[in-house]
Order: sequence, then C-alpha cells, then structure tokens
Amino acid sequence: MMWEYGMGWGWGWLAMILFWLVPILLVLAALKYLFTNGARLGLGTREERQKALDVLEERYARGEIDREEFLKKRDDLKRG
Repeated sequence: MMWEYGMGWGWGWLAMILFWLVPILLVLAALKYLFTNGARLGLGTREERQKALDVLEERYARGEIDREEFLKKRDDLKRG
C-alpha cells in the first residue's frame, strides 16, 4: 500500500529526471552557443588568421586590392 502514494515506481521518477535534465541541458546549450558564437565573431584560431592573411596577400599580389586596403586589412587581422 505504501507504493500507491508518492512517486513509487510509476512515471514520477521520469518526471523528476526530466525536471532536472532539461534546465541543465538548456544551460549547457546556452554556454556552448555563447562560446562558439564568440569564436565565430572573433578572428578564430591562429590557423584561420594565417589562412586569411595568405588569401589577403594573394589578392594584393594579383592587384585586386591596393596597398592601403592591404595594409589596413593586414593590421586588422594581426590585431586579433
């Protein structure tokens, strides 16, 4: 008779797990979103910055951009 009241072995234990699991997962998803978005908004890893600098140098060498634009963008990439 004790199992008739309270959580027992019914669906109550599942509700309790979900009650705690859902907010924890939401917090983890928010943290991941904030940190990955910050990396995307920034200049990224060293390899990504180097790749961007290589592309910039190629564009300058082909004459697609002038010296002033090259120097400005290069300084922006190196500043990050």
